[in-house]
Amino acid sequence: MNIHEYQAKETLKGFGVAIQEGIVAQTPEEAVEAAKKLNEQTGTEWWVIKAQVHAGGRGKGGGVKLAKSLDEVRSISNDIIGMDLVTPQTSAEGKRVHQVLVAQDVYYPGESELEEFYVSVLLNRATGRNMIMYSTEGGMDIEAVAEATPHLIFHEEIDPSVGLQGFQARKIAFNLGLSGNAFKQMVKFVFALYKAYDSMDASLFEINPVLKTSDDKIIAVDSKVSLDANALFRHKDLAAMRDVREEDATEVEAGEAGLNFVNLDGNVGCMVNGAGLAMATMDIIKLSGGNPANFLDVGGTANAERVEKAFRIILKDENVKAILVNIFGGIVRCDRVAQGVVDAYKNIGEIPVPIIVRLQGTNAVEAKQIIDESGLKVHSAILLQEAADKVAEVLG
Repeated sequence: MNIHEYQAKETLKGFGVAIQEGIVAQTPEEAVEAAKKLNEQTGTEWWVIKAQVHAGGRGKGGGVKLAKSLDEVRSISNDIIGMDLVTPQTSAEGKRVHQVLVAQDVYYPGESELEEFYVSVLLNRATGRNMIMYSTEGGMDIEAVAEATPHLIFHEEIDPSVGLQGFQARKIAFNLGLSGNAFKQMVKFVFALYKAYDSMDASLFEINPVLKTSDDKIIAVDSKVSLDANALFRHKDLAAMRDVREEDATEVEAGEAGLNFVNLDGNVGCMVNGAGLAMATMDIIKLSGGNPANFLDVGGTANAERVEKAFRIILKDENVKAILVNIFGGIVRCDRVAQGVVDAYKNIGEIPVPIIVRLQGTNAVEAKQIIDESGLKVHSAILLQEAADKVAEVLG
């Protein structure tokens, strides 16, 4: 689960991470009041207006702008709130902006130059250990840095039995070229950041940029946080931060119905039970000339109600030209699933696309008989390849 920048920063602040202070606003009027409050709290006379959407590269799409007066705060906020922000990480339609973060200007002048760094914490799946990845090239796309100057990206793996050690935090500060008070502040920053990541059961913390100010403070100017959805039962406060407006509406609806669903861009709807079977089904559809339109796992209780809900969700996609139902009857009997398909079909009414049903396992023969004798426009199959061939046939 992703959370917004303003939510991530407030959470990090609770763990002792120094942040660029800011206040979220839903309207231009709220943005002006937030700017006034920040002026009183921090003394800032300029403000950064940031669109709050779950996507990176907001500045490239016009979602991050500097305001040098309260009139500009109002004007810029009015332009950003309600816009469909298109960035390198969104679709061509972009994401609708519902709120902005009004943040203090931390790029103030001083005797020494400002420096920007990249710091992230994530899981290295190859080793099964958490890893801190960092670079002197902050403020840039880390992918571009990795491609052009891979020697400027450093890694520090954390032994889970002992956690982050002092020498590792100091090594990070040293490799970033810091000294004096900035060195000490970076060590403190890294410890606080890792503690937040570990305590929140996160899957990614990305701070880009981390700013060294002219007076040697180390501040998180931006913050991207992804949380492990499987651990949210332990973090009710974090689960409450979910913003379903930022998610695919169909995927949200499926989740509320207990279905595992991911929208894709193909033309064949998939309804299966089990993630592994879903992947195999998508592969064989692709090999047979089709393209999967979704990943939908109904789980081990493929009853009529769940099957009907799954059909309705798949049919929301106008690109779907056929639906392949592929169920393995282990925990659930195939004849019950077949009856569920028939009942769901009748409840929905006329389904405008061909349906291919492949049921294998307990009572598969009886299931095929139920489908064949239903009188509905449903094609039955026993073998997976047979089902895939029928998909290719109906697609023409």
